[in-house]
Amino acid sequence: MESSISSLIETCKNIYDRQLVSGKAGNVSIRVGEYIAITPTLKSLNDLKSEDIVLVDFDGNPLSKNKPSSEVGMHIEIYKKRPDVNAIVHTHSPYATGFSFSSKKIKRLEGFGKVNQKYLSSIEYEKPGSKQLAVNASKGIGNEDVLILKEHGVICVGKNIKEAESLANFVEETAKTQFISLMLNSVKDI
Repeated sequence: MESSISSLIETCKNIYDRQLVSGKAGNVSIRVGEYIAITPTLKSLNDLKSEDIVLVDFDGNPLSKNKPSSEVGMHIEIYKKRPDVNAIVHTHSPYATGFSFSSKKIKRLEGFGKVNQKYLSSIEYEKPGSKQLAVNASKGIGNEDVLILKEHGVICVGKNIKEAESLANFVEETAKTQFISLMLNSVKDI
């Protein structure tokens, strides 16, 4: 379990350094047997230590001293519906989240898995940390590996933490490219 926690902390640092999260936003978890290791609430992902990570059961009961992320219910519901998922990275990355606040959708590009649909899946806004968000996110992600939470952020899932982290990076780069393209196509040549 120690190496899993180390990988989780490394991912948190990486996504913070890549500016996919800032301040005390975002959360990351991994499935550890019959438990979930998740980042704590109200703590920056930039400087986590192994003792900060919270172990919870699948009912959300903390098995360690710290309080889990307010999004723990969303992570639990996704893990319950998706036995193939062993890691979840939830970011508030600027470009992808910017799209979530607009009517524009992010195209599903080649480069990270099979393209089953034209755009990344999304769900309507629900209050962060709410039971309704947890239920809607677990339904919304279906068999996909990315879900855009309208007016909130992005969920990326994977068979391991590195896959979920790589996907979070890919989604943000895709959103950035599409944003630049939209801007360039909206102005007249000089």
